Order: sequence, then structure tokens, then C-alpha cells
Amino acid sequence: MSPTEIICLALAAMAAGLINAVAGGGTMITFPVLLLFGTAPVTANATSTVALVIGTAGSIFGFRGHMAVIKPWLSRFLPVSILGGWLGSMMLTRTSDEAFARLVPFLILFATVLFFAQGAFRRFSRREALGASSKGRGVWVAVAFQFAVAIYGGYFGAGIGILMLASLGFLGMADIHEMNTLKNVLGSLINLVASAVFVASGIVDWSRAGVMTVGALVGYYAGAHLSQRIPQQYVRHIITGIGVVISGVMFYKQFVR
Repeated sequence: MSPTEIICLALAAMAAGLINAVAGGGTMITFPVLLLFGTAPVTANATSTVALVIGTAGSIFGFRGHMAVIKPWLSRFLPVSILGGWLGSMMLTRTSDEAFARLVPFLILFATVLFFAQGAFRRFSRREALGASSKGRGVWVAVAFQFAVAIYGGYFGAGIGILMLASLGFLGMADIHEMNTLKNVLGSLINLVASAVFVASGIVDWSRAGVMTVGALVGYYAGAHLSQRIPQQYVRHIITGIGVVISGVMFYKQFVR
């Protein structure tokens, strides 16, 4: 790697760590930057996941005070999260770079739309939570939905937190801190499973992953201190704009040029 690439990858991972700590969506920064420096699409996705997973798992620490409340839900959601994350990551290891490259514009656009709409998702979740029940068929619908989210998370991952928050609202969870705790635990588990599969499959670029891990840790640390000071709507607008531009460029490269 050239000095320029090292600096750009570290800064991208730092930004992604900060963004994940403040609003979520850091993958939409690290993944395209890896592509920009010539990393193959499948390797770029795997490397980005591994580079950010330490900070993602560390985000649980900030919500440790709510762990006791969410424990009853873990027995329902952990098994499908593990299985779905494994299936999705295995699907990625069996996807060619050419096929994945053609999917990338759609995946980034989907993640961008989710990110843009996360405020509406959260409001909708809170409203549904007022009349929802944590028993009955709704639980199993949410479990099935979580399985699908985990497969997507293992395969690509951007936007899974937003999908999970929407689902948890239907179960009657009204406390956003408890919802975020459960979301972070499940999301971290999906990413850990995916990372283990990617490492075992040998598709991680370790030199780039090492540089980005350092940058991500700095970003997560800074984000933990700044998350209450930075207006989140500004961060969301910036990330949404980046996602729209990136998906547009990817569509042009894959289907027009």
C-alpha cells in the first residue's frame, strides 16, 4: 500500500467508526473506499466487516446497563441471528466478484434508503409499540424477520440496525435504549459470525484490515464522546448524500459505461 492509500483507508475507517457511534451506516464509507483502491468487491466487503467488527462489538459496552432487561429476548433471537449470519456470509464466499459487483449498486442504494428513512422507522416502531404485544404470533413473525435480516447482514450488512429497530417496535419494546441494546448485541453477533467465516475462507485483506481497524477504534472512541454533541440530522444528511452519489456511480460503471 502507498502512503496515500494507508492515510485514506485509516481516515475512512475513522469516519466510519465515528458515524457508527453517532448514527450508524459506516459501511457505506469503508466499502467504497476499498473499491476505490482496487480491492475486489467480495474481498472489500469481507475486509470492511472485519475492520469494523471490534468497534461494533465494543458498542455493547455503552448499553451494558440495559442488558438484564433484554435477556429474555436473547433466547429467541440469538439462534436465528447466528444461523442467518452464517448463511449470509457463506453465500458471499460463494459469490464471484463479477456477480457481487453487479449487486453492489442495488445493495448500496437499499442501505441508503434505509438510512435516510431511519427516523421514520423509529417513529413508526414507537407508535406500533404502544399497542403491540410481546406474546403470540407477533414474536414468531419478528423471529422470522430477524432471520432474514441476519442473512442480509452476513452477506452485506449496511442498514441491519434500522431493520431490527423497526421489528423490535412491533414486539412492544418502547424504550429506545433497550431496543438499541438488543439491536447492538444481535448486530455484533451477526458481524462476528460473518467475520469468522470470512477469516476462515481467506478472503480478508489483512494489511488493509489492520490499518482500518486502528482508524475505526479511534473513530468509535471519538464518536462515543461526540455522539451527544453532534446534531445527528446533519450526519444522516451527509451519509445519505454519499450513498446516493456512490450508488449512482456504481450503477453507471456497471450498467451504462
